[in-house]
Amino acid sequence: MICAISGEAPEEPVVSKKSGLLFERRLIERHIADYGKCPVTGEQLTMDDIVAVKTNKAVKPRPLQAASIPGLLGMFQNEWDALMLSNFALEQQLHTARQELSHALYQHDAACRVIARLKKERDEARGLLAQAERQIPISSSVAAVANASVVSNGKRGAEDEDLGPGGKRIRPGISADIIAELTDCNAMLSGQRKKRQIPPTLAPVDALERYTQLSSHPLHKTSKPGILSTDIHPSKDVIATGGVDANAVLFDRLSGQILSTLTGHTKKVTSVKFVPRDELFVTGSGDKTVRLWQGSENGNYICRHVLKDHTAEVQAVSIHATNNYFVTASLDNTWCFYDLSSGLCLTQVGEPSGDEGYTSAAFHPDGLILGTGTSESLVRIWDVKTQSNVAKFDGHAGPVTAISFSENGYFLATAAHDGVKLWDLRKLRNFRSFTPYDSSTPTNAVEFDHSGSYLAIAGSDVRVYQVANVKVEWNCIKTLPDLSGTGKMNCVKFGPDAKYMAVGSMDRNLRIFGMPGGGTEES
Repeated sequence: MICAISGEAPEEPVVSKKSGLLFERRLIERHIADYGKCPVTGEQLTMDDIVAVKTNKAVKPRPLQAASIPGLLGMFQNEWDALMLSNFALEQQLHTARQELSHALYQHDAACRVIARLKKERDEARGLLAQAERQIPISSSVAAVANASVVSNGKRGAEDEDLGPGGKRIRPGISADIIAELTDCNAMLSGQRKKRQIPPTLAPVDALERYTQLSSHPLHKTSKPGILSTDIHPSKDVIATGGVDANAVLFDRLSGQILSTLTGHTKKVTSVKFVPRDELFVTGSGDKTVRLWQGSENGNYICRHVLKDHTAEVQAVSIHATNNYFVTASLDNTWCFYDLSSGLCLTQVGEPSGDEGYTSAAFHPDGLILGTGTSESLVRIWDVKTQSNVAKFDGHAGPVTAISFSENGYFLATAAHDGVKLWDLRKLRNFRSFTPYDSSTPTNAVEFDHSGSYLAIAGSDVRVYQVANVKVEWNCIKTLPDLSGTGKMNCVKFGPDAKYMAVGSMDRNLRIFGMPGGGTEES
């Protein structure tokens, strides 16, 4: 019996009632399911027309090759030959794959070398661009707004400079309109301060006592570590840092991402300050320049002005309460009062000579008083309207590294090599001193929080004091250890409502301290 479809003996034979032909069951079932016809006669056919044929089970005869020992040996030889051919093909494929992998690795290495070369060329181009920016004059429209001669990156061109006796540059001065603006701002802020109360959202003392490090962020270069200054935007959770690597970095605390790295300075960035309006940002540097940056919609910052009015390292920048003016202090023994819109130096106070230089500066919260610290341990208080020195505080040892006015307008905190001194501005006297560190450890920073409720001191660690009054003791409520291992913490800043603190030290990391589990990002 032979299947009419396969031509072989069927394992499960069936026969068609209509044609009498014999089929293999599985073959005819599939054919009927597909076509519904007999594969030989073409007649209509269903499974009802198929009848199974009962036969005895038959054993299939062995192939001829397996019927004898020589045949079996031949079969084994053929299988061995096929296995060897398959193994040879696999070896050929492996060799080809190795060649392709070697070629891909060579291409990857070449691409890495090209990328490194392009990065080097990019950095060189940025350096040349920064150098060109310091030499290219700004547009005449900006100078026209400032009612001044053509300015070259914030500095008058040599051919157009108005020089007075002794070659001293003549400045336009602080006009009567500007003085009126400063006076109005002072009257408004003074009136508001008398009615102001401590905000209910301010972090309480027991919260500060539990502050610990929440995160650490490597923002600056490993080759030149060190964060020298920091500032926090008053309305955004953005922290700025200035580093030894000559870069300023803007960092989003909530996302933990760097928003922008500002390059252009050629030496360390000693001071960074946000201007609350118009996305403006100011940096001072050891390269004797001040840069005014303008934020754009895409988050990048463009350098609008490079100000070159100082002849020595710029140590401090302070923004006036109007957000229209700012002051810079330098080791050349002068401080400059600038217009933010034009970048024009309206007045430069002091003599750019001598051994004494300014190492710190800050505006009083009301804006009519300026405090400066010198390298000769003196603290000078200035009347901004007349640019006259109205008071001097001495008693420190070493340069005055930082000064900070309390929000109530009554207290001034100054830091130097010998610690921190608190001054009563109403009686012009020192009413308390802190010596938190030994004689070989200077105090690098001092900072009141915005409410005037807490005072932070930075040296070999950070210590937070609860602000009291002249007669009551100021208690140290928290000591934050130096986790950088450098033994030198350079700057400290309170976040809004003192909910966290930003600290910079001589490594490349910005550290955030706050309440554990308070919703702050993890590092």
